[in-house]
Amino acid sequence: RIATLGEEVREPRRTIPMAIILTLGLSTLLYLGVSAVSLAHANGQGFHSLALVAEKMGGTVLGIALTAGAALALVSVLLNLLLGLSRVALAMGRRGDLPEATARVTESTKVPAVATVLVAAVIGGLVCIGDVKLTWSFSAFTVLIYYAVTNLCAIRLQPKERLYPAWISYLGLLSCLSLAFFVEWRIILTGLGLIAFGLVWKAVAARG
Repeated sequence: RIATLGEEVREPRRTIPMAIILTLGLSTLLYLGVSAVSLAHANGQGFHSLALVAEKMGGTVLGIALTAGAALALVSVLLNLLLGLSRVALAMGRRGDLPEATARVTESTKVPAVATVLVAAVIGGLVCIGDVKLTWSFSAFTVLIYYAVTNLCAIRLQPKERLYPAWISYLGLLSCLSLAFFVEWRIILTGLGLIAFGLVWKAVAARG
């Protein structure tokens, strides 16, 4: 999501790629570390959750602490969605793809407040009409689709505008499209329906 904050950071051409690479590296190390510790304490018997591993290592208190940490991590994922998607809504508002109000930026905080509230309302609505798995699956599908579009845009860049070789964008496009269709068929149909609706909306707005 950090790429959507280009206008809110200093020297985005240098800062954002560095932040992405560092974040991916640190996240990979954390995942490998957790996996190594978990497997070491499984003793070949397997386990159903990290909370059980934590209880085995440090008792009930550690298990509860890990569960609380996981709950906080879910909240951070929600904040991540709000942060990224609100900036996408901001850009769409500026282009006329969404109502003009979504392009407003609060003078005091320099934050797109209307776009943020709109995205929060949509996420809350999805949670209310379905379960968490449904909302997560729909989010995963749509995020992968717009990352696929991002990679497609990167492929079309001129060579002098590129930071990295074009094959990376082709690999990203293929990966996003492949992963996007590993969700339930109703999620795929709903997502494709929304994309079709957006294209029709854009075409009608352009003629108007």
